[in-house]
Amino acid sequence: MNRYLPDEAATIAFAGEMLLALPADRAGWTLLLAGELGAGKSTLARALIVAAGHDGPVPSPTYTLVEPYKLSSGNIYHIDLYRVSDEEELRYLGWHELDDGFRLVEWPDRAPGLRSQADLAVTLAYEGGGRRISLEALSERAVAVVDALAAADSED
Repeated sequence: MNRYLPDEAATIAFAGEMLLALPADRAGWTLLLAGELGAGKSTLARALIVAAGHDGPVPSPTYTLVEPYKLSSGNIYHIDLYRVSDEEELRYLGWHELDDGFRLVEWPDRAPGLRSQADLAVTLAYEGGGRRISLEALSERAVAVVDALAAADSED
């Protein structure tokens, strides 16, 4: 499934659609956010966190690596692997202790083994003045999410 997003507002709106397509209980889900620097990964992650009910700033986890959000709808962990040089470092981040929440992972290419554990792969790419977003279901439970978003596209 892919869609053209002409601007930041469209990216934010898509995040809201994506959140509605996801199950209410997202604990244990992992979403991989890939794309070039500036392609919109952080914008999409921030929009998902706000749509899930966070009220306040959503700082980039570039230096902290993990920013936790304890929300009434469940925990969300915004994870940035840009500074990770070896997949083994995930153990030191407490990766397995984050399975009680929804993990949003930027720069997943730094830990290629995550793909086999993840549910959704999202890729953002520059296209004209906007972005092209592509979603791929990586788990059986994610197929329904991608299908629901694709069906919304076909209704337009």
